Amino acid sequence: MNRLGFKSAVYHGNVYLGDLEAVPVKNDNLQFPNNEIRIHHISANSERCHPLSVLQAISDSSVRCKLEPSSSSDFDPNPHSALINLHASCFYELKTAVVLLGNEEVHLVAMPSKQMKFPCFWCYSVPCGLYAASLRMLNKRCLAIVFDLDETLIVANTMKSFEDRIEALTGRIEHESDPVRESGMISEMKKFIEDQTLLKQYAESDYVVDGGKMYKIQHEEVPLLSDRHYRVVRPVLRLPEKNIVLTRINPENRDTSVLVRLRPAWEDLKTYLTAKGRKRFEVYVCTMAERDYALEMWRLLDPEARLIDSKKLLDCVVCVKSGARKSLLNVFQNGICHPKMAIIIDDRLKVWEDKDQPRVHVVPAFSPYFAPQAETANAVPVLCVARNVACNVRGSFFREFDENLLRRIYDIFYEDEIENLPSATDVSNYLMSEDANIIPNGNPNVVAEGMNGPEVVQRLHNLEVKTIANASSTANVTAPASLRAAALPSEKPILHENPFWRESLS
Repeated sequence: MNRLGFKSAVYHGNVYLGDLEAVPVKNDNLQFPNNEIRIHHISANSERCHPLSVLQAISDSSVRCKLEPSSSSDFDPNPHSALINLHASCFYELKTAVVLLGNEEVHLVAMPSKQMKFPCFWCYSVPCGLYAASLRMLNKRCLAIVFDLDETLIVANTMKSFEDRIEALTGRIEHESDPVRESGMISEMKKFIEDQTLLKQYAESDYVVDGGKMYKIQHEEVPLLSDRHYRVVRPVLRLPEKNIVLTRINPENRDTSVLVRLRPAWEDLKTYLTAKGRKRFEVYVCTMAERDYALEMWRLLDPEARLIDSKKLLDCVVCVKSGARKSLLNVFQNGICHPKMAIIIDDRLKVWEDKDQPRVHVVPAFSPYFAPQAETANAVPVLCVARNVACNVRGSFFREFDENLLRRIYDIFYEDEIENLPSATDVSNYLMSEDANIIPNGNPNVVAEGMNGPEVVQRLHNLEVKTIANASSTANVTAPASLRAAALPSEKPILHENPFWRESLS
């Protein structure tokens, strides 16, 4: 292993480019194996964000080390040398040279130098794939939003859960002495019974009669999520004027029939997320529900697959075991987003890991049976408030990113101390703290209105999954072209005369 301060040979693939010397930074000891810096690939060029601003925003360890020309006499000062060309290419085209070390990428960022010490680089390490994903999001001015399902966006019930809720309310009514509370409980039970009647009709006959009008099922084909899934067609019945959808998790098993109430103003929030065909947020789901149930609930919420592409659904819908805590690192596996760039919409705070709680916008639990007027009593519905919060967070995040991080990055030189770097922008800076124990209408004795995690596992049978053997294929790997032959700028870059950087700020 190389010790910092020692010369390392730099390769792009198998092509030797020259030698660089690693210079230590405070409290870090990044080491390159076998005194070799092997560049695996060059990152995509950035449309608007300097690579240093992206890495400073997503790296947990800031600069790991600095690389500069070797002090030995064999360094080639020729302005056409491969290392000079690499530096110039990365510098002017806003790219990085990427070295793979285990599960991490080390990004070599070409830096300007006050002392004309070219080629010189700063090195950052991030999980594999995170830089490319973050670069794409930051260039598009896009953040991530993570939704809970039950009692945040929907309330769902089976026949069994309706029976349990009605039985619990009956017992409470019998022992209630306050006539006002008793009246409220009776009203709540009537709503449960009305929906139970609809669900019973649907489960037994594939139609419902509501308000003297008959509604029949429509067969909806579920998009294939992978080659390992069967084609699934579900009998679905929608009552849009009531925000009710009836579906069957397993189309072959009527006991898995579910009545789902969608939270009012969901369409308003959904429209904001994808207004004018432009994604303001990458959407994810994190729930404690069973997987088939969660996938179907999301399909009902996003039937056109506008928020999450069906090909990405299995990666973007994350199911947590009952009793475990939710985690953004678990949601963003494979380096698809950094937690600093994510806002969470959930009706509960404490189900999230402590470090993620500052990024949670807590909404009141959706209670269409206990408090049906709660969603419309306020001037702004709950999900419209969530939309406004997301809008404000996004605006504040990118304002801070542009004015504090991106703008200051252009004044940083290779020789500068890393302690003076601007701090990373974080969604949590723009979310107000929320009450962790929000209770609908202040009533601590409200009966849970939907299915809980364990019941979903017990009641809803998994669809059988067909395993299809994938034919193995061997990928053709082409070695990277030699940087010596690339048509790259031959002169050393100088920050003071770099109009592209200044124009990118406008």
